[in-house]
Amino acid sequence: MGLNGRLVITPLTDRIYLTITQALSMQLGGAPAGPAGTGKTETTKDLAKALGLLCMVTNCGEGMDFLAFGKILSGLCQCGAWGCFDEFNRIDISVLSVISTQLQCIRNALLLKADKFLFEGNMIIMDLKVGIFITMNPGYAGRTELPESVKALFRPVVCIVPDLEQICLIMLFSEGFLEAKVLAKKMTVLYKLAREQLSKQHHYDFGLRALKSVLTMAGQLKRNSPNLPENVVLMRALRSLT
Repeated sequence: MGLNGRLVITPLTDRIYLTITQALSMQLGGAPAGPAGTGKTETTKDLAKALGLLCMVTNCGEGMDFLAFGKILSGLCQCGAWGCFDEFNRIDISVLSVISTQLQCIRNALLLKADKFLFEGNMIIMDLKVGIFITMNPGYAGRTELPESVKALFRPVVCIVPDLEQICLIMLFSEGFLEAKVLAKKMTVLYKLAREQLSKQHHYDFGLRALKSVLTMAGQLKRNSPNLPENVVLMRALRSLT
C-alpha cells in the first residue's frame, strides 16, 4: 500500500468505525450510505489499513452479473481481504437477488467458523478475516432499491456531512502551517459560500475532494517558499486550483 496518508479522525469517522466493527463481530457487512464526497469508501479503506488488512474496492455498474460478483467474493474469502463494493445499488435488481444468496452462504460459513465451505459449486477454503462492505448514493437516477434479503446482511451507516473545518485544520497543521486554526475557519467559510452562491454546474466542485487538493497544493507551496506569510501561500494555492 505504501505510505499514502491516513484519514483525519472526526466524530463521524469514529461512529462509522464503531458501527462497522460491531457489524463484523456479528458476521454482518457494513453499508455506509450518503451523498458523494462524504468519505464512505475512504473510511472503509482506512479502517482496513488500521487493522493491517487489504481492502479491494470494486466499482459496481449495470453490467455486473452474479458470476463476476461470485468470483470476487470467492477470492476475498480465500485470501481474507475486505471487499468494498462502491455504488452497489447500481447493480440490476435481478442480479441482487442472486447475490443475496451468495452473501448468505458466506455468512453461514462465518457463523460456523468453517475452514472450508461450498460456494457456487466449488469447495473453497475460508479465511475468517474476510469482510464485505457496500457503499451507496441513495436518491440518484438509475439506482435500485436494495431487496430486503440483501439489506438484512448489512449494517447501515449514514454519512451526511463531513466535519470540513476539523479536517482542514488538521491537514494544514500536518502540512506545517502554524496559523492553521484561523486559516481553516476562513477556508471552510469561503467554500461554504462558494457552494451556496455559485452556479450549480457539474464542473464546479466545492466539496471535500476539492478542499483536499487545495490543502495538498498549499503544503507544497509552503515547503518551496517557507518565508512567505501563510495566508499568502494558501491564497496562491486557492488561485491556482480554482
